[in-house]
This record gives sequence, C-alpha cells and structure tokens, in this order.
Amino acid sequence: MRHEYDSGGRRPRFFGHGDLRLVILDILTRSASHGYELIKEIENLTQGNYTPSPGVIYPTLDYLQDQTFITITEEENGRKTITITAEGQRWLDENREQLEQIQVRIKARSVGFQLRKNPQMKRALDNFKAVLDLKVNQGELSDAQLKQIIGVIDRAALEISQLD
Repeated sequence: MRHEYDSGGRRPRFFGHGDLRLVILDILTRSASHGYELIKEIENLTQGNYTPSPGVIYPTLDYLQDQTFITITEEENGRKTITITAEGQRWLDENREQLEQIQVRIKARSVGFQLRKNPQMKRALDNFKAVLDLKVNQGELSDAQLKQIIGVIDRAALEISQLD
C-alpha cells in the first residue's frame, strides 16, 4: 500500500495524540475484547487504511489501565480480556465531541483511500500530481501562473461537487 509522506519524509500519524485511546474505549463499549481483536477492529474501522502495531496497542492499553479506564483480566487459556470501566465510560462521555471528530476524520480518510484503490481514479490523481509537480518544479511560477493554477483546481472542485 502506498502512503503519503510529510515534508520530513515521514508518514503522518493516522491518529493524533490521545485519539487511539478514545477509539479503543469506544470499541470496548460494544463488547469486551483482546489486544489482537482490537487491532483487527481498528483495521476494519479504517477500512484497512491503518493497522496499529502491537507496539502501539499494548502501551496504549497499559496507559488506559493505569488511568483505571479499563480492566485487563487473564482467562484460563492465558488470553487477556479487556473491558471498559465506569471511569473509562465517564472519560469517554466527557470526550464525546473529540471522538465524533475522530470518527469524521476516519470516514473522510477511508473514503479517500477507497477512491485511490480505483485504478482509473488512481491514474487520474497520479497524472494530476505529476503535471502539477512538473509545472511547479520547472522554475519560479509567476503570480499570474499561480493564480491560473489555483483557478483551474477551484473550477475542477466546483464541477465535481455539482455532479449528480
């Protein structure tokens, strides 16, 4: 899977600071879970756009347990069951607005991801980026040229938004 990178050459984080905690607690409101199941549920939630590693999930679970937002109990088979506590539910409720913003971002990123999986859409977007990069990197753009490029992009966005 190809990823977009920030200006430092790093892939931007899918979740902002603290976002994953809220997502995990929200998942746990529906049912108790295990670490691996949380990883798969987040992968499904993001439609494959993000799969947290165990190195991300387990420290987050440790933090949530330290805050008494979850309990982790060991089963007879050695697996650990994770459940949300009343304190965790309270904290989730207090941060409901942030959770809703996270859910909107997940949906927007997932829609874009699905669009990029379409071969014709991928070709068109790659073509657009290549032409834009070529034009911008071939030399200094004048204010008039920059204004023209912005106008073309704005008109294309408007035309797309008006499609039935």
